[in-house]
Amino acid sequence: MRPEIAVLDIQGQYRVYTEFYRADAAEKTIILVNGSMATTASFAQTVKSLYPQFNVVLYDQPYAGRSKIHNRHEQMLTKEVEGQILLELIDHFAAEHVLSFSWGGAAALIALAHRPRRVEKAVISSFSPVINAPMRDYLERGVDYLGNLDRHGVGHLVNSTIGKHLPSLFKRFNYKHVSSLAEHEYGQMHFHISQVLHSDRLCYLKAARQIDVPVLFLNGEWDEYTSAEDAQLFGQYVANSSFSTLQATGHFLDMEHKAACRDSREAVVSFLKPARQASRLRYHQGQTQHAFAI
Repeated sequence: MRPEIAVLDIQGQYRVYTEFYRADAAEKTIILVNGSMATTASFAQTVKSLYPQFNVVLYDQPYAGRSKIHNRHEQMLTKEVEGQILLELIDHFAAEHVLSFSWGGAAALIALAHRPRRVEKAVISSFSPVINAPMRDYLERGVDYLGNLDRHGVGHLVNSTIGKHLPSLFKRFNYKHVSSLAEHEYGQMHFHISQVLHSDRLCYLKAARQIDVPVLFLNGEWDEYTSAEDAQLFGQYVANSSFSTLQATGHFLDMEHKAACRDSREAVVSFLKPARQASRLRYHQGQTQHAFAI
């Protein structure tokens, strides 16, 4: 399972590293949107869950991962710009589905609000329109550590808050990654968090009102930072919205344990391919009835 790798020019302003996992039997293409401080590597488990049922597209923001060596980092990127980049990639790869994780949900909602004609469905995971008390504490401490380039502080903060339910191995990888980012990446995260803290706490709902495709909001039962309860607020703004809560799971969902990986895959695939899931269910029910008949 090797991806087709390309560095794409986006409107002559940004260069974006992409990975395209092409599956011969797949009918649809899904593009995955990273969370804050994350790269394509963060979606390794998710790719395994979705491929080969879908063609899968991963990409790094211009300031991160394998995109950063191709860009000058002369100015901070707003979530609106990240939304525009996503729209360009949706068109380039002819993607019918979008799946975002954590703060990637902000760029995804902004892109979906433009009603891209190709997109049929979207999944917004581990995201909420509410800056609740735990999230505010996390962000306020984060902006302080980032501003002071406190690498140990950033790494420890992530693992002791949103990453506290991760296995120890993942926590070590997490710490190594977030504590070794370039200074411009810390600056970008500081800029973004500052915007979030000083903007309308329900600012993403304005974009949500414009979305005209079905959206599944997926949250972990144990995630106090982007809680399933807070995510329900999207139901008042996204006309065709549905909600799923993964049991015994925190913010990082499919990365936390095998059952969470299974439940996350089933929630996403049953939403994106309901007819196929119903067919499989009937098949298994038929097998069960036949077994009982014997």
